[in-house]
Amino acid sequence: MDIRHEDTGSKGRYYTVVEGHEAEMTYSRASAQLVIIDHTGVPDALRGKGVGQALAAHAVEEARKGGWKIMPLCPFFRAQALRHKEWADVVNA
Repeated sequence: MDIRHEDTGSKGRYYTVVEGHEAEMTYSRASAQLVIIDHTGVPDALRGKGVGQALAAHAVEEARKGGWKIMPLCPFFRAQALRHKEWADVVNA
């Protein structure tokens, strides 16, 4: 899955297009060390295909590479973080 990134400095998003539908995960940068994931949007046509999970895993990988932490305000991301204890190094749940 090709996940792309847009960043405006204080806000950004990870997004992908699958089967002609765009899914996204948005965030705000609270500081150089903290990103707040605030929304995950996956169209109904893509539900159950692992798109949201792929976006969440990508955000975790990016946090590890960048050396920052994630505060999960998005209910979907928070639920994923609770299922993936191996993300605890970057997720401030």
